[in-house]
Amino acid sequence: MKINVLFASCIIALTSFSAAAQQPQGSLQIIDTLALPVLPETPTFHNHNYVFKARLDSIQKMVPLSYNEHVQKYIDVYSSRKDMMGKMIGLSDYYFPVFEKALKFYNIPEEIKYLPIIESSMNAHAVSRVGATGLWQFMFATAKDYGLNMDNFVDERKDPIQASYAAAAYFKDAYQELGDWLLAIAAYNCGMGNVKRAIIKADSHDFWEIRPYLPLETRNYVPAFIAALYVMKCSGQHQIKAQASPFVKNTDTIHVNRFVSLPQLAMALSIEEDALCSLNPSYKKKIVNGTELEPKRIVIPKVNMAQFAEIYEVLNNAELDVNQNVYLASNDDRRVKKKITAKPAAAVSYHKVTPGQTLSAIANKYNVEVQDLKVWNGLKSSSIVPGQKLKIHNPEPAKRKKSAIHG
Repeated sequence: MKINVLFASCIIALTSFSAAAQQPQGSLQIIDTLALPVLPETPTFHNHNYVFKARLDSIQKMVPLSYNEHVQKYIDVYSSRKDMMGKMIGLSDYYFPVFEKALKFYNIPEEIKYLPIIESSMNAHAVSRVGATGLWQFMFATAKDYGLNMDNFVDERKDPIQASYAAAAYFKDAYQELGDWLLAIAAYNCGMGNVKRAIIKADSHDFWEIRPYLPLETRNYVPAFIAALYVMKCSGQHQIKAQASPFVKNTDTIHVNRFVSLPQLAMALSIEEDALCSLNPSYKKKIVNGTELEPKRIVIPKVNMAQFAEIYEVLNNAELDVNQNVYLASNDDRRVKKKITAKPAAAVSYHKVTPGQTLSAIANKYNVEVQDLKVWNGLKSSSIVPGQKLKIHNPEPAKRKKSAIHG
C-alpha cells in the first residue's frame, strides 16, 4: 500500500500474487507448438497397466480420467520425456496459481490448468504453424471474441493472466454447449462445430465414441491431456525430477496510465531487461502503452525502499521518443492470410455520429467490428453521443468482411 501512495500519479493499483518472476526460457522456446506427437492407432491393448488405471482413478476429480490404449500411449511418451516434464513442474510453480485463479473465477475444473502443457509447453511466446499464440494458443479471431486485444504494442494472447481468463471463459461456453468436460476439451482443439458434427455422426455424447469422427489431432489431444495430467501428478513414480523454477519468488503487479519503457524500468529495478520482459511477455516493443482510459499492468519483482526513487522517476517522468499511436493488429491466422488477396489499405476517415445511431450500426455501415471502433477511438463502453467524431480505419464498405471470409 505504501508503494501505491508513492506512485500515486502513475500507479492505479498495486497487488501482490504468489507467483515467481519469469526468467528467459532458453531451451523451452518452441516455434511450432504442435509438438503433440501423432501416434498410430493400436489395434490391441497389449500393455494394459492396472497400476496406471488405479492412479488415474485416485486423482480424478471433475474431468473424467479414462484409462485405455490411447491414454497409455501418451503416458509412455510423456513419462519418457523426463527432462521436459521436469521443466514443466518447475514452470507450474509460476503459472498454475495464475491458471487456477482464472479457472476458479469461471467455476471451471482445476484440472484444465494442465492443458497449456500440451498446447504450448507453457511457453508464453509459443506460436503454432497456423498462428495460434501464447500459453493457451489462441487464434486471432477467437482471442478477439473473448476480449483479448492485439495491436501494435500488445498481444494479450501472450499475457498469462488475460489469456487464462479468456480460456476459462471459452471453457464455460463450451461446457454449457456440450455438457461434458472431455467434449469441451476436444472443442478447445478443433472447435465446437467439429465436435457437434462428430456427436451427430456417432449418435453419442461420449468422447471415446465420437473420437473416430473427430480430426486426427483432436483424437490424440484428449488422451494426451489425460496423460500429461497423470505424469505431472505422478512424476515421482516415473523418476521425473522437478527442476528448479526458472522464476524468482514474489512479484508485484502495478498499473500504469502512461507509456513506460521496460528496459528503463528494469534498470531502475536492478534486474536484467530480459527478466522483466519475460514477466510481461505481451508487450511487443518492450513498451507498456498505458493511458488514462486504459491503464496497463506490469508485473515486477517485489521492490525495496531503496529503489523507490528511481522507479518513481521511470514511471512518472521518463519521456519516451516513440510514436504513441495505437493501431489494431491485423489477423495473423496464416490459414486466412493464404486466402486473402493483398490490397492497398484505405486511408483513415471519420464518421460523425447522428442522433439515434449506435456503435453497432456504425460498425455495420463500415463492415468493421464494434471492438475495432472501441480500440480506434479509445472507448471504454459502447456509449456514443450525437456529433461525436469516430475514427474509422481502412473503411471499405461491403468488401472488408467478405474478402476476409471468402478470400
